[in-house]
Amino acid sequence: MNRKKRIVIALGGNALGNTLPEQMAAVKTTARAIVDLIEEGCEVVVAHGNGPQVGMINNAMISLTHEDAAQPNTPLSVCVAMSQAYIGYDLQNALREELLNRDIPDMPVATMITQIRVDENDPAFSSPSKPIGKFMSEDEAAEVARKYDYVMKEDAGRGYRRVVASPKPAEIIEIGTIRTMVEAGNLVIACGGGGIPVVRRGNHLKGASAVIDKDFASCLLAKELDADSLIILTAVEKVAVNFGKPDEQWLDALSVEQAKQLITEGHFAPGSMLPKVEAAVDFAASGAGRTAIITQLEKSREAIQGKTGTVFHA
Repeated sequence: MNRKKRIVIALGGNALGNTLPEQMAAVKTTARAIVDLIEEGCEVVVAHGNGPQVGMINNAMISLTHEDAAQPNTPLSVCVAMSQAYIGYDLQNALREELLNRDIPDMPVATMITQIRVDENDPAFSSPSKPIGKFMSEDEAAEVARKYDYVMKEDAGRGYRRVVASPKPAEIIEIGTIRTMVEAGNLVIACGGGGIPVVRRGNHLKGASAVIDKDFASCLLAKELDADSLIILTAVEKVAVNFGKPDEQWLDALSVEQAKQLITEGHFAPGSMLPKVEAAVDFAASGAGRTAIITQLEKSREAIQGKTGTVFHA
């Protein structure tokens, strides 16, 4: 019996919305696109971002400390865990409903609360740069920095925001369980928000004040599961060079070497397309026959059929 094509999907923020009502609506569209791939005969594993959600949770937890002086501040790692369950709850219910609507009754859907080990000597901890949470005035930022030992930075004239480290993922703690669930035929949601960042202290896993890029975490998940393809879903149908300029060029396919050259030439914006392209290159270079695709959520079925998207190959 031939093994199904195994795909890890990395969902971008546009697949989840920014508020609770937006998320409940967005996951229905997202579920349809994912089940499209299942109907194409693929075995699918889902990872996702959590940018708006973890910020919302973090803000709510800070508000709680203002209301109750006895309430300790909630670590960012706990906020990430909350976001995994909150997003997973909506997403797995939407997926289950869509599967049943298409007469696929025997595919369990489950969210795995996933920890990812990072290296506490990762240089990212020395230069936190990932903004989270709400904008504040200079005085508010100074008070938060004093009270919680946060690093606060001015953000493009819009106010001050907390910034945290974004270290590279080193190890998926629950990978054995995730692999067992996938092999058993489950539709698994894992590594939400890039995973809960932890550092190892002996046998203890300690939460880290960081966020992990979901594209890099999805790449590691795809490699660990020996996936055939990594599909990174974003707001555009294909990757472009000279994006937004008169000589803009949309790309159908890139070899690993071609993509590395474009990265070196600075064609992709940090914090936007760059980590997606870097993750795609990393996965495509990691084993024979592996490919990565960057495309829109709505185009995922056409992308897996080879009709659209930017394909990265060795």
